Amino acid sequence: MNTFVLPSNFPLLPLRNGVLFPGTIITLPIGRERSVQLVKTLRKGDVIGVVTQKDPKVADPGEADLNDMGTFARVSDIARVSGGEYRLVLEGLGRMTFLRLTRTEPFWTGEGVEPSETNRKAEEAVLLAKSLEEHVKELSGGGGPLAQVTGSEDDPGIFADRIAATLGLATDKEMRVLVELDVIERLKLVAGLLGEAKAATDMKRKIEADVRQKLGQDQREALLREQLRAIKKELGEDNTGDEIAALRERLEKAGLPTEAKTIVDRELKRLSSLQPQQAEHNVIRTYLEWFADLPWSSRAEVKDDIDAVAKKLDDDHYGLEDVKKRILEHMAVLKLAGTARGSILCFAGPPGVGKTSLGQSIADATGRPFMRIALGGVRDEAEVRGHRRTYVGALPGRILNAMRKAKVKNPVLLLDEIDKLAVGWMGSPESALLEVLDPEQNKTFTDHYLETPFDLSEVLFICTANDLANLSAPLRDRLEIIEISGYTVDEKVHIAKKHLVPKQLKEHAIHESSLTISDGALSSIIRDYTREAGVRQLTREVTKLCRALALEVARSKDAKPTLNVDDTNLGKYLGKIKFFGEVAERTSVAGVATGLAWTPVGGDILFIETTKMPGKGQIEITGQLGDVMKESAKAALSYVKSHFKELEVDVDVLKDQDLHIHVPQGAVPKDGPSAGVTMFTALTSLLSGRRVRNDTAMTGEVTLRGRVLPVGGIKAKVLAAHRAGITRVILPKKNERDMEDVPKEAREAMEFIFAEDMAQVIAAALEETPALPASGKTGQAGADTEVGTGRDAVH
Repeated sequence: MNTFVLPSNFPLLPLRNGVLFPGTIITLPIGRERSVQLVKTLRKGDVIGVVTQKDPKVADPGEADLNDMGTFARVSDIARVSGGEYRLVLEGLGRMTFLRLTRTEPFWTGEGVEPSETNRKAEEAVLLAKSLEEHVKELSGGGGPLAQVTGSEDDPGIFADRIAATLGLATDKEMRVLVELDVIERLKLVAGLLGEAKAATDMKRKIEADVRQKLGQDQREALLREQLRAIKKELGEDNTGDEIAALRERLEKAGLPTEAKTIVDRELKRLSSLQPQQAEHNVIRTYLEWFADLPWSSRAEVKDDIDAVAKKLDDDHYGLEDVKKRILEHMAVLKLAGTARGSILCFAGPPGVGKTSLGQSIADATGRPFMRIALGGVRDEAEVRGHRRTYVGALPGRILNAMRKAKVKNPVLLLDEIDKLAVGWMGSPESALLEVLDPEQNKTFTDHYLETPFDLSEVLFICTANDLANLSAPLRDRLEIIEISGYTVDEKVHIAKKHLVPKQLKEHAIHESSLTISDGALSSIIRDYTREAGVRQLTREVTKLCRALALEVARSKDAKPTLNVDDTNLGKYLGKIKFFGEVAERTSVAGVATGLAWTPVGGDILFIETTKMPGKGQIEITGQLGDVMKESAKAALSYVKSHFKELEVDVDVLKDQDLHIHVPQGAVPKDGPSAGVTMFTALTSLLSGRRVRNDTAMTGEVTLRGRVLPVGGIKAKVLAAHRAGITRVILPKKNERDMEDVPKEAREAMEFIFAEDMAQVIAAALEETPALPASGKTGQAGADTEVGTGRDAVH
């Protein structure tokens, strides 16, 4: 029991860290204002409560910030130190169960009681304490703080507390000891903590011994190396000079410019004065080896036969005639002028249309080495310009690393996924590319590692991107954009027969005569199993067929099996159809139209659902739409209301009814003003009861006066409509000039209506007679908008 008088309401001192154990003495610096106010009122012999905070970062703890177990303490000494702070010496008297705070000003006071401990004099506790004391004597070796902890027989609980206070434990482990009221369990806990402390001490001593031994070995090895070098020098076997001479010879043959040669001569002198075992020796040697490895004057012999380039492009890529023509024009300038300064190509289009492989074909046709630099996700400016030599492990950036691998100064460098560059706290790699891709500046491109200009003007740079909107204006200004929108069904069939199927058969080690895929089957794969602008998914489906044949070949014991795939057995190998022609189904009621959308991965069709219900004439727009698209819906409704007579719609019913426009695929962000035409058509169809033709899609921006304005992405949108089986497309009149970009196959298979105002759109889009019933039905209309980017579709 306690040997001191317990006050009912006692001063309280919160501790940020550490625990005061009963039977121990600690010295505390006092600096917090309330704690200083408390110390000013204390005298030697006063009893206070000490409680540790749960979070040491809390400057002004409340009742919830304090642990439930603390210590009653007696003031042993008070001393004032410089700076207005105090030093307080406390002696732990006994445990305290903290109940509550009673006051916080001018200092903390609280209430608490002394808890009752169990097994204080139990025989097992005494035996455990004696065993623990013997163990402490063995560990301390008769010296240190642990050796001074005695009194295991007098009070086993206090003995355990003193050991815990001596071990220098973390605050959370000390609190585990403090809250344990069973003396036997407390002794066991302290014994375990003592073992952990002993293991940590042994590990620390071992590490220190290993470090001392390693330092001794390094000094000994350095001395032996120096002696060995002296011996080799006497015997004429010292090859350090030979290595430096070989490096000097490589540098002389590298054809360095004057500025680079000056730097190299200076660094060679430094290298000759250093010992090989010195760290600076390896740093300078690596630096000079980069100078020796870079192609300062080496050039590849370029083939300038334009017909050969054209043949290579035709062999490797089907279609893309406009793209090939622009590439040949670029190569012609190279042939005649020796340079294409001021023109850096950027292939922009959806994934899988052959942007990267076009760069490879150009390199193969011209005889230049091809190097691809993947820029997707790069967020560090040093990835482009390199690290300065002041950093440990510094190296040049990706540009010079690619030049080193190419071994010539005029390779084809493909900067892949340039629109996927990120911006981080370490700088903008896109800004670093401005110098690389500027023909007026890249002749003196300076990498941070080399710190001397390197000529990139003879490099044929080609960039690829999916979404040009992600590029900054200065970077886009340096590029000549060549858009690759996608392929038609016939083009994909030719690509599959000429390239994809033979390639997959070769990769699966199958003879060409073993697999036969009919044109109808290929068309069905493209139409029913893929929905893309490129051919990557088509490649995967062809791979499935090859895997099925490979399995039959592997299981066959006799003659080589063959696989003939046509429309009748296609589902056996590829499974159920993945895509359906849903346009007719979704436009079967009034208020339903089909529109076109542009996305970074190609064109697509998009539907909007509209309905009307009893209400107060309000309009609700849902489907994760951007502000611009919402404004387009409101503008379309305003035009319908203001021209209700010409449109033959009854707007009086809207006084007692609400309109709801919803765009499906609600998880995909959508925005763009070009949704106006489609929303206007949907609302007119809903209110007039006239259905929209199920073979018709549309695109265009509309003004409040009913004028139809031009939009972008016409080729991608028309190809999307063609893939979906749509045969009529309504386009803005001013987009008629874009039709020359649309493949001939799509132009001949579809009818195009060019409208200047909404009256022409309505005449071409709606059926003549109202559908029955029209009222109360839910309609859907496709929105011409950009999907998944939150930006306008017009570029």
